[in-house]
Amino acid sequence: MLLCCAGFGAFALSTGLGSGLIAGALSLFVSGLGLGQIIASTNILAGRRYRTHTGSALASLNFFWSLGAVVTGLLAAALIPRFQLSGPILSFAALFLAVALGGLLNPSHTATDATTKEDPAISLLPRSALIRFALLLFLYGGLETCLTVWLPTYTLRFSDAQLLGGQSAAVLLWTALTAGRALSSAALRFVPESTVQRIGLALSAIFIASLAFTHRAPSLSLICILLGLSLAPFFPATFALLIKRGPTAREAGFILAVSGLGAALFPWMMGQISTHIGSLRIALAIPLALALIILLISSINSETPTEATASSGV
Repeated sequence: MLLCCAGFGAFALSTGLGSGLIAGALSLFVSGLGLGQIIASTNILAGRRYRTHTGSALASLNFFWSLGAVVTGLLAAALIPRFQLSGPILSFAALFLAVALGGLLNPSHTATDATTKEDPAISLLPRSALIRFALLLFLYGGLETCLTVWLPTYTLRFSDAQLLGGQSAAVLLWTALTAGRALSSAALRFVPESTVQRIGLALSAIFIASLAFTHRAPSLSLICILLGLSLAPFFPATFALLIKRGPTAREAGFILAVSGLGAALFPWMMGQISTHIGSLRIALAIPLALALIILLISSINSETPTEATASSGV
């Protein structure tokens, strides 16, 4: 939280400096370090504290993450024209500082640290499981980002109506992801994480394939909503399955970091294929292949005894 405060605060002030570009890049790098730590540590802490219905707890946590992403976009659109860029970003920096101070003053802070200490040299996760979960989140990071990055362009090119310059696709997808994580939180209290994970992936593959045959704005909008709902449970369900295997914080953090690499690689690859072939519709084969490969990997039986126990509510 303190890194985010320092990074975003410096970024808001860097526009007035002579070397604003370099200062802005460095400050965003610091902000990214902070955000990466927040995402990893918050999911790990939540997964460890909620041993029963872990997937449901993580889905609830990620619902608020997605809700923040949607609401912040709306706030930025409303505030930036009035207050320029620096004002809202400084406000966010102040909020990060307030939350950081609140965490330091939390009376349970020391006790929590004492109960989660571990030897970083000891690996509690078999190498095969580490590779499997890293591969799952690496591919999923690419799948979700391919859709959020390229769906607006796709709807702009192939829809019979240019709604919001194609941005309606991203808005609908993110809104559906947010609502889907709320629904997933309820579903994961009664259905095993692995089952919800695979159903969502199978539906995602079907909806991605149907994009290639859809040209009308209402149909494209509906598919964007269905894609968001089907993708929503994957991360909380998968991370819950990971946490139940007892990884160290370093291992879990590594797996989350790998997910970010997939988010950077596959959208770029999709753009390169689209440019080379001259068809974004054919480039949809990238997210479709990712969904099918993830489904195949996730179908490998890796259920732990704790998963069966937790899903039954015991």
